[in-house]
Amino acid sequence: MKNRTAQTAAALLLLAAIILYRVCIVYQLVRIPWLENFAPVAAIALCGGIYLPRRLAFIVPLGALFVSDLFLNWHYGAALVSPDMISRYLALAAAVCIGFALRNRATLLTVLPASILGSILFYVVTNTSSWLTLPYAKTFPGWLQSLTTGLPGYAPTWLFFRSTLLSDLLFTALFVFCMAATTVPAPARHGHPERV
Repeated sequence: MKNRTAQTAAALLLLAAIILYRVCIVYQLVRIPWLENFAPVAAIALCGGIYLPRRLAFIVPLGALFVSDLFLNWHYGAALVSPDMISRYLALAAAVCIGFALRNRATLLTVLPASILGSILFYVVTNTSSWLTLPYAKTFPGWLQSLTTGLPGYAPTWLFFRSTLLSDLLFTALFVFCMAATTVPAPARHGHPERV
């Protein structure tokens, strides 16, 4: 019970720190050009699914991201809530489900590949949504354009994927290390072995 409480507290603290980091980068309180779009979106959802109690696993990561999205949309003068947010939250809900599959066996060897899967899933789902709703040709080459070069006048979408993948791996590893550090070993049982 102590392990679960300590892990929940540590996970909530990490989620708050990551959301704060995400807002600071966008508001340019921290200005490092190569860190643009270095946001651990899928890592938040994946690790929420692994480490938070089931009743909080969807609510806390997706709720925290929703609150930060409201700030970011307000900052950029966008609608506070928009239909394109649906694809992001569906992809993140899928990452939480991947986290559920890793409960009780979360190690770097299992979680880092899951983080890569979550990043790819987020990238494909959100860019497919953009392909469907933005002025891309509704053809297979148009879909590939949405996954690689993006629309003219904007940075190529593959650069966003690179940043997402690297940040998700980094923040997922941070979660795993922090959770391992908060795990208290079970007390050793003392007593005499039974005689046979």
